[in-house]
Amino acid sequence: MELSRRVMSIQPSPTLALNAKADALRAEGVDVINFGAGQPDFNTPENICQAGIKAIEDGFTRYTPVPGTPELKQAIIDKFKRDNGLDYALDQVMVNVGGKHSSYLIMQALIDEDDEVIVPAPYWVSYPPMVILAGGRPIIVPTKIEDGFKLSLGDLEMAVSGRTKAIFINSPSNPTGSVYSPEELLPLAQFCASRGILMISDEMYEPILFDGRKFTSTAALGPDIYDHTATLNGVSKAYAMTGWRIGYMGGPTDLIKACSKIQSQSTSNPTSIAQKAAEEALNGPQEIVAEMNRHFERRRDLMMDLMAELPGVTCYKPEGSFYAFPSFGAYFGKKAGDKVIQGSQDLADYFLEEASLAAVPGIAFGQDDCIRFSFATSDEVIEKGMKAVKAALAKLA
Repeated sequence: MELSRRVMSIQPSPTLALNAKADALRAEGVDVINFGAGQPDFNTPENICQAGIKAIEDGFTRYTPVPGTPELKQAIIDKFKRDNGLDYALDQVMVNVGGKHSSYLIMQALIDEDDEVIVPAPYWVSYPPMVILAGGRPIIVPTKIEDGFKLSLGDLEMAVSGRTKAIFINSPSNPTGSVYSPEELLPLAQFCASRGILMISDEMYEPILFDGRKFTSTAALGPDIYDHTATLNGVSKAYAMTGWRIGYMGGPTDLIKACSKIQSQSTSNPTSIAQKAAEEALNGPQEIVAEMNRHFERRRDLMMDLMAELPGVTCYKPEGSFYAFPSFGAYFGKKAGDKVIQGSQDLADYFLEEASLAAVPGIAFGQDDCIRFSFATSDEVIEKGMKAVKAALAKLA
């Protein structure tokens, strides 16, 4: 069987592949330390679970409208207004099968052959493959740790061409933990609006902010920017609902209508039961979100303190999300036995083999000298993991 060029041009999700490899080791009885997790380690709050159970008991198990139930869409509209100062109408929002699906739909709706999409690096692993699957070209624009891994207006201007259709902005960032301030976002957004470039503002980690930071939604920066922005969010990270697979987005009516058309011919509606749970998440008590954030901030501080004990390792202090992205470039060229550590994949493999520690190599995010460590885990696991990393690094010659 001859498969399509598009599917042959991409790789499976490296984060999911890592989890599968770690799970296989666990099945063999290996006690794997998991720094690769891209999800909160908390259970979904009880009130949200009960809403899902009630949906089953009430027989709410049939098809719903493709872009989501009217009740959930209204909850999303209320959330955007309450938390972000954004006014969206019912035909400007839709519900998707997870946050990843939102980005995928936009690429399918917007991109023609050889259209370009700006992707600042480090990037979330799925952005470039989504562009490629739509027939487009991801234009990777590197950012620097000294700039907080944030895109500058000058670099954006140099990367844009007559084929540029969109740009991904992810704040708080997976994998770096960087967070754009309004002052940093505004010139980028103004430039994109002036050129008719869609800003795809991935705000999945919105409530996970540290050191008293306040979140700014890109579309809230001005009327013209609002018209040229798709706002992507979901319940996965904020409410520990990754497996429920509910993402949502707001944006221009024509774009939402197009995405809904594609969804109608692919997944149809998101799961009815999960939509009822998401409705409760957005409308119900929000204290649990702040409580989880306090745990993440404490864990961030613990990981950074232990990171400081690793010789030659530098790390940008995460301002949000639940990831650290340390640079291990000082160890490249060193040997583990007869094997030379030549990049982040080699080092991640070495950590898994030598320290039974799973972490995602930075090459998957477009930054090969780094490795992503998730601190969405317990203090005990963080302490054990960092001790194992320190011991493993000391063995490299």
